[in-house]
Amino acid sequence: MLRVLGSHRQACSGFSRRDLLQIGGSSLMGLGLADLLQLQAAAKTGPKAKACILLYLYGAPSQLETFDPKPDAPVEIRGELGHMPTAIPGVRFCDRLPRLARVADKMTVLRSVTHQHPLHGVAFATTGVPAIDAPMELAPRDARHWPYIGSVVDYLFRAKGSKGAIPDNLALPFPFSSQRVGEVQRAGPYPAFLGGEYSPTWTRFIGHGTRNARKTLQEKVWDAPEPYRGVNADCRFSLTQGDDSLEEAVVLDRLNGRLSLARQLELAQPRFESLAAAPAMSRQRSTALDLLRSNRVRDALDLRLEPVKARERYGETLFGQSALAARRLVEAGSRFVSVFWDEYGLAGTAWDTHWDHFPRMKDELLPGLDQGLAGLLEDLDERGMLDETLVVCLSEHGRTPQIQKVAGGGRDHWSQVYSVALAGGGIARGRVIGKSDRIGGTVADRAVSPKDILTTIYHLLGFDPETTLTDRTNRPSPLVAGGSVLHDALA
Repeated sequence: MLRVLGSHRQACSGFSRRDLLQIGGSSLMGLGLADLLQLQAAAKTGPKAKACILLYLYGAPSQLETFDPKPDAPVEIRGELGHMPTAIPGVRFCDRLPRLARVADKMTVLRSVTHQHPLHGVAFATTGVPAIDAPMELAPRDARHWPYIGSVVDYLFRAKGSKGAIPDNLALPFPFSSQRVGEVQRAGPYPAFLGGEYSPTWTRFIGHGTRNARKTLQEKVWDAPEPYRGVNADCRFSLTQGDDSLEEAVVLDRLNGRLSLARQLELAQPRFESLAAAPAMSRQRSTALDLLRSNRVRDALDLRLEPVKARERYGETLFGQSALAARRLVEAGSRFVSVFWDEYGLAGTAWDTHWDHFPRMKDELLPGLDQGLAGLLEDLDERGMLDETLVVCLSEHGRTPQIQKVAGGGRDHWSQVYSVALAGGGIARGRVIGKSDRIGGTVADRAVSPKDILTTIYHLLGFDPETTLTDRTNRPSPLVAGGSVLHDALA
């Protein structure tokens, strides 16, 4: 963005003289005067949420084995797991989610989320893009993609001139789709037309798995410890790859050397600004220097500083410890933190249960979700943070009602109806919205689009959903295509 020096005196609108001068250059960021006025108007009403923690369950959990069991359905539908009452009268969850059942009165559960794309559309679930297809799913840099919600939130905060105490748009536990065997990465948490400067800041997991998992994918076999099943007690996270990670103390002369290089770059600033990539390079350089100067992010990611009982509360799994780190990052000042339960070892794992559905749900998936999500909600509430921290637990679709006749049982992709959990940050407590039919196969009442969920997140963070961005063709694009605020989910 063009930066024009000038007085800080404010006009009656609330903008400073400098703000008004900068508006002329703001189109480089995709925002015009009308959009900035919309952002300011939204800010005047005040956001309901100061931060958002997005928990993404890649591969798609079954609605029937999580938040929408069907005890009266035939056994080939309901499966071999049971159900139990929750803290919401008359509402039942899968019986492998006992802790979440106890804290259900802190959540709103959407039981009627639906769309037309039964593929691993992480990008569809987490961006405003109006549609997705299989080629897009496996092509993060496809020009048709729209930016990840975390990238947009970061972008909008910066457009408002609001810089957080530490970086926004942090993501755990490691770069998405990077720990599986496969030739291509999956699309999803990328900045698209916003540019590389708005990529999530990814962490690196420092630790190891303690429980083995044996997986097969066609002719491939993977048999090794998997951290989503269990992790070592002193695991933690850092912000960089390689040996010089920021969780280790930075030697003073090394830091001074880096800052000296920064000063040399500033001398070359006029030429630097003329380069096409300058904005992204400048922001990355600024972020790196901020991180080097501050211990806040490093300390938040060092889970060894957390009491043992607090760590155990979240579960000694990669998902649980990532959720704990997310709470610590929000507490340190980050305003959008993502936690991905990602594929590990082989493609087609995580929550993608085409086979071994019931053994994996019992042994790994449901216990890890139950302890991690419940631990996060309890911890935030006890700290007085839940009412100002929006928690969203979602995925790209659900699973088929009909159980497939494969080893361990299996459920395939299904997007006609599935469940999503919301809590905190302006969300109502103890509410269930929508209804599926008697076998959990179609919407029976109150269809909800994934775009409605994204729109609601923007709204609760204080951004006007009518704000537009500018895409690669210089055309205005809405934050979300066709989404509406879920007013019936709000407190």
